[in-house]
Amino acid sequence: LQALASPNRLLILARLRQGPCGVTELAEAVGMEQPAVSHQLRLLRALRLVIGERSGRSVVYSLYDSHVASLLDEAVYHIEHLRLGAPESHLP
Repeated sequence: LQALASPNRLLILARLRQGPCGVTELAEAVGMEQPAVSHQLRLLRALRLVIGERSGRSVVYSLYDSHVASLLDEAVYHIEHLRLGAPESHLP
């Protein structure tokens, strides 16, 4: 879950939730420099949250699997829940 603590990594994962793309497109979408995006992608690959597949001379990245998409959806839902000030409900 520490991987989701970084706003930049969350932005990258959220963009990849929409579909696969390359580093240049990711950098433009999240407003980061390409080397910074590449660094974050290396971390996310090491954590098996994203995968990269060669397409000619470039690499196209996507979420590792549907579990990552579900985890991302739940994290965003939780953040929105807290942001909107919804009453807290704790599990027993």
